Amino acid sequence: MKKISRRNFIGKTMTGVAGAIVIPTILPSCGTYKGANDRILIAHIGMGSRGQSEMRNYFVPLETSYSVATCDPFEQRRNESADYITKTYKEKGVQAPDCMAYNYFEEILERDDIDAVHITTPDHWHVVGAIKAARAGKHIMLAKPLGLSYPHYKILEKELISNNVKFHYGTQQRTMKHMQLGINMIKDGLIGEVENIEVWAPGYNPVESPVCNEVPVPDDFDFDKWTGPAPLNSYCPERVTNNSSWFQWDYSIGFLGGWGAHPLDIMIWGMKEQMSGKYTCEGTGGFWKPGGMYNNIRDWNVNIEYNSGVKLHFVDTDFAMQNDVLHYRTIKDSNGTTFYGSKGWISLSRSSAQSNISEIDQKLNDFPKNNNGSILSEENTMGQLFVDVVKGNVPEACPLEEAILSDCVSHMGNIAIRTNRKITWDPVKGEVVGDAEANKLFVREMREPYRI
Repeated sequence: MKKISRRNFIGKTMTGVAGAIVIPTILPSCGTYKGANDRILIAHIGMGSRGQSEMRNYFVPLETSYSVATCDPFEQRRNESADYITKTYKEKGVQAPDCMAYNYFEEILERDDIDAVHITTPDHWHVVGAIKAARAGKHIMLAKPLGLSYPHYKILEKELISNNVKFHYGTQQRTMKHMQLGINMIKDGLIGEVENIEVWAPGYNPVESPVCNEVPVPDDFDFDKWTGPAPLNSYCPERVTNNSSWFQWDYSIGFLGGWGAHPLDIMIWGMKEQMSGKYTCEGTGGFWKPGGMYNNIRDWNVNIEYNSGVKLHFVDTDFAMQNDVLHYRTIKDSNGTTFYGSKGWISLSRSSAQSNISEIDQKLNDFPKNNNGSILSEENTMGQLFVDVVKGNVPEACPLEEAILSDCVSHMGNIAIRTNRKITWDPVKGEVVGDAEANKLFVREMREPYRI
């Protein structure tokens, strides 16, 4: 059985219908850490294209975990994903429980046997879902970007500590060997004291901003649940696509966060100590053309100065290419982070790494490459790293504290552009200094009954 209603969930799980979970290798949930040979049980919340890709590549191949539940407001997505998991395990001869499909992730959180959740919902559900999971004692792998409302970050922070829950931010570039090498070189001082940083990321996808012509909600889609804490808008199929969830203000801040999260995370990874204090932010940017649903920023040129003296230039990829920002790079990647030190620079991106210091450059490029010269990385190691974090085998590799630091940079850029003024962010107080209007842009109202 793949469909479970909220009403009959508890009765059915207690009586063991739909395949009783009696496999000897399954141990109780994560009140205590499991041993190296014990599989943890993972539920996947959000089965869109990204959620399915990570489920198939990060988790199902693992011998250290079982994927036992899927959740999505699209009935077909959750059922097909659960069927895929069950079928794959059976074909491999893996003695795993049948994977069960849910519309309500709250029912997953009630299951005592599930240790961890893998959340890849639209952005507006990220932190809200993570808070609920933390309160249920489930370890969390959360897709980037982090969220939309700063007060929720602090709630999540408290709940993780209170419930002894491990957190794993979905910035998979941290598992790439050339990234790890470059960051270690920066931390070891091989380029001297870092003075300036350059970050660039795509600002949009090449699509048109659609007009929403309202139609009835399909019977096999829970639009209210998909909307969750966001304002309930008129329904049309174009509203609930990936692009629409990224480029509408009600659900995100656009690729400032959605793509910027990756190279900004690399920046914080390498320079956390110098970027934990106050900073000023100013910038310019452009929006999608009016008339359609998309109303987020799609191009930007942001300058930030930290109290430590480090300066950040954060731009979209089009700006970087059109203004020859990447003139020093032989490979003009669409995203990346460049650290300028007193002795030289290191530039890291998903498929390349460079330096103007010859010995460093040689080491950064001593990795297998494809025919286009791009570094071949083991991108599918993120799931195993999460399992290792949950079991306590390694410390948190992508912690919430650093996720908050990088995500706030995206929001400060968004706020500076929308208010058209220079702002100062105080991470200790969690506010834009002396600017009530600016602070309102970093606090989202939540729709009933989806408050936390």
